[in-house]
Amino acid sequence: MAPGKFFNYRNNRQWAENLQIVVQFGLTMAGSIIFCLFVGRLLDGWLGTGGIFTALFILLGIVGGAVVVYRQIMEVLEPEEKKEGDSESGRENDDNNKQE
Repeated sequence: MAPGKFFNYRNNRQWAENLQIVVQFGLTMAGSIIFCLFVGRLLDGWLGTGGIFTALFILLGIVGGAVVVYRQIMEVLEPEEKKEGDSESGRENDDNNKQE
């Protein structure tokens, strides 16, 4: 089988980009939760508490991961026209600030 025959990126570009975004969201959530799990377990071991910090930090990881994923979703859903308009207005503001 030829290398290009298995997956043709040109024909499946939208599908591949959507898969990339979904995987990014999943890894963001998992990374946030796992990091907070280890911090909570470390604090429980250090302070001798019985899992209180682990539970607390897992909840914080879930909330923090959800906030980051929400921001990523809003960034993906932002219209292209708005992105282009922001970059152009930003250049104009920089030019105006330099002249003053």
